[in-house]
Amino acid sequence: PTGVDPTPEQWKRVADVCEKKRAIIIFDTAYQGYATGDLDKDAYAVRYFSDERGLELMVTQSYSKNFGLYGERIGALNIVTKDKETAAKVRSQLCAVVRPMYSSPQIHGARLVSTVLSDSGLTKTWEGELKDMSQRIVDMRAALVRALVKIECPLPASHFKDWSHITSQIGMFAYTGLNEAMCDKLTKDHHIYCTRNGRFSMAGVTPSNVDYVANAMKDVITSA
Repeated sequence: PTGVDPTPEQWKRVADVCEKKRAIIIFDTAYQGYATGDLDKDAYAVRYFSDERGLELMVTQSYSKNFGLYGERIGALNIVTKDKETAAKVRSQLCAVVRPMYSSPQIHGARLVSTVLSDSGLTKTWEGELKDMSQRIVDMRAALVRALVKIECPLPASHFKDWSHITSQIGMFAYTGLNEAMCDKLTKDHHIYCTRNGRFSMAGVTPSNVDYVANAMKDVITSA
């Protein structure tokens, strides 16, 4: 949720710790293909843990963002085990959990995803659209930083050296560094809404409003 992903080398160190402590590993994959625009790159950590390190793990996968299916609440829980015997035991436990919880999953969203992924032409179109949307977020991060620098907006806290933390993050959201008081003023005075920890939805920043957002940020920071 921070948009600050470990590097491949850092993931290797995380895997070392997980293996040493025999941790129960769960990956929350909500942005595959949407984070960087590359489905394979976004899956690196999961594949490294399972394929190269041979670790058992769970992967919760959402299609809300990368397929635009928020209203369908479609996704999947994938579990990697070391052998078929363990897989059978895990499956029986999952069935026991699923039955009283929802019994049968929603089918409409699943069929939409299946239709796209089973057609090479549709899959290619989808992957292209993912790259376009991912790049738009990257572009708006850069545009916001340029706008902040242009108006000489002060940094939100002393531990920041510049605004590069906005462009170094990935995904739909950006932690701006604004504190609760700044966020409250941003909402009250400028009608810009974000969580009180300064987390912005970059999808809401556009070429037509980026200067307004930057000036509003400068106002709440300088008056804090």
